[in-house]
Amino acid sequence: QVRLVESGGGLVQAGGSLRLSCAASGSIFSIHRVGWNRQAPGKQRELVAYITSGGSTNYADSVKGRFTISRENGKNTVYLQMNSLRPEDTAVYYCNADDLAGSGYWGQGTQVTVSS
Repeated sequence: QVRLVESGGGLVQAGGSLRLSCAASGSIFSIHRVGWNRQAPGKQRELVAYITSGGSTNYADSVKGRFTISRENGKNTVYLQMNSLRPEDTAVYYCNADDLAGSGYWGQGTQVTVSS
């Protein structure tokens, strides 16, 4: 089992920055990919970015050049640095982890609100 706890959300003006954190605990040795997803009101949840155990990263087109995913192994934490935020980035952001057995785990989410 893997437990994920997100933090770092909040209210920011357009053009501002936030850094989200996803702290993992439990069977973290089995994790092979950690991603950040978001869900805006009335919309489907979408993948924003992910990072693999090998360090490869991938981003949604809508956030390329503005968001950066990274990890700090010593703290079992994955970060999402979000710069140049836009009102359309407003959503609940969820961290998820996939393990080698194909199981997925989700955090409780953190709200990000970008005002215009």
